[in-house]
Amino acid sequence: MLIRMLVADYLRECGYQVFEAAGVAEAKAVLDADTPVDLVFTDINLASESENGFMLARWVRQHHPRTQVLLTSGIANATEKAGDLYESGPLLAKPYSHEQILQRIQTLLRRGRQG
Repeated sequence: MLIRMLVADYLRECGYQVFEAAGVAEAKAVLDADTPVDLVFTDINLASESENGFMLARWVRQHHPRTQVLLTSGIANATEKAGDLYESGPLLAKPYSHEQILQRIQTLLRRGRQG
């Protein structure tokens, strides 16, 4: 939760509108609300969740195909699984800096506008 809050605060300082979700159900509710969401940033491993970040990413792809997804993980083999889900494998390995997050988000948002 602390990392989520720090990243959210940083992205707000960068001028982004940020919605935080404590879990998959809350994230889906935000995505299904009237406010458009351009990008979802989620960890693959979600504590005390029956669903994980891969499941959320698949759901986003199916229900909100224009929404970009950025997955993060500290698990080494997660890159291969992310590549199976997304051709470009948009996985941000931990540890990462705020600048790396910002750069990856900017890249994915540009890609989303082109597609």
